[in-house]
Amino acid sequence: MSLKNNKKVVIALGGNALMQKYDTGSAEEQFKQTRKSLDPLFHFIEQGYNICITHGNGPQVGLELLKNEATASEIPALPLGVLIAHTQGGVGYIVQQSMQNLLSKKGLEKEVVTFISQVKVDPNDPRLKDPTKFIGKHYNKEKASEMIEKFNWKMKEQEKGSWRRVVSSPAPQYLFNGNSIKHMMEFGTIVIAAGGGGIPAYIKENKGLRLVDGVIDKD
Repeated sequence: MSLKNNKKVVIALGGNALMQKYDTGSAEEQFKQTRKSLDPLFHFIEQGYNICITHGNGPQVGLELLKNEATASEIPALPLGVLIAHTQGGVGYIVQQSMQNLLSKKGLEKEVVTFISQVKVDPNDPRLKDPTKFIGKHYNKEKASEMIEKFNWKMKEQEKGSWRRVVSSPAPQYLFNGNSIKHMMEFGTIVIAAGGGGIPAYIKENKGLRLVDGVIDKD
């Protein structure tokens, strides 16, 4: 007899569902906010759906970028793709543990798994050469020039007198390990995947996967 269940749902949690605008970003705050955000998901569990959870990571990546700046004189700054991976793991851990605890309280036995997810993009996507996605904090023009010099960032004026870093946002072609995610869902595992839209990567002939310094739009 097949154990597969064809009732599936993908649920997206925005970055602010896990960390509010005025939060400091402490672990305690993120766990508390995550527990609140997960409660409504039990409607789908009770209805017998297999679930994949994806999540935003804008506030969390913003904190990682601040850490890059603060420690740049002592520790090499990490590329954006690695920061997305860090937040996928960190946020995934918070969601995973919170969900496991909520399941336990309700007497439900289900496994919860987090995937570090890469997304294939076209290396010839014109959006890679024309960064438009604003990320990170706001700077005045003088400070923006300093950040361009220090980190080789591309920056644009988002509002009058307010400059922010811009990165590319290429179109996703497909999610690596999608079959593994699908199979785990079919057998009842709650899967957390494609956090922040996934880590953009492209395949270079004879050299395998290569990192893209950009972000995927989760929507």
